[in-house]
Amino acid sequence: MDANSLGDDLARILVTEAELKTRLAELARAIEADYSADEPPLLVGVLKGAVMVMADLARELRFHAEMDWMAVSSYGASTKSSGVVRILKDLDTEIAGRDVLIVEDIIDSGLTLSWLQENLASRGARSVRICTMLRKPDAAKVEVDVAYVGFDIPTDFVVGYGLDYAERYRNLRDVAVLAEHVYAE
Repeated sequence: MDANSLGDDLARILVTEAELKTRLAELARAIEADYSADEPPLLVGVLKGAVMVMADLARELRFHAEMDWMAVSSYGASTKSSGVVRILKDLDTEIAGRDVLIVEDIIDSGLTLSWLQENLASRGARSVRICTMLRKPDAAKVEVDVAYVGFDIPTDFVVGYGLDYAERYRNLRDVAVLAEHVYAE
C-alpha cells in the first residue's frame, strides 16, 4: 500500500521503504557476524506486527533461517497494558540449548518484551537476543538489552510495515505517523 493512497490519514512519513530495506541489510550483516552459519539462531517473530520485518530479514540473511512464531498479549481489550502477559500462540520448536533471536517490529515500553526474553531464557535457550526494526527510547518503562536496532524513533503513534491501528495500515510500505484525527475519535 502506498502512502499517497491514504489521503490525510498520515501526518508524515518517518522511515521510507528504501530506508527500511537498507537498514535490514545492515542488520543482517551484523547478525551474520555474531552467529555461526553452522548453528544459526532460531528466529522467533512476535505476531502480528513482526511479520514484515521477519520475512524481509530472513530473506536478507546469508544462512539458513529457521523461523517460529509467538503471539503474546498484555492488553486484552484495553489500550493500556494490564501488566499481565498471556501467551496466545506458543512456539512449535524446542529451544533448549539453542540460540534464539527474537524479531520485533517495535519496542515501546519494553514490558512485554522483557517478560518474553526471560520466558525464553527460562526454557533453556543457550542465548536470547533481540532484533527490532523500531524502538521508542523515550517510552521505555524497563531497560531491555537490544542487540540489533533498526531505528530509534519518537513516541508518536506510528503505523505501517506491520504496525497497525485497528488492524489497518499494516501493509503500508513505509513507517508513518498516524494523523491524530484517525484515532482520537
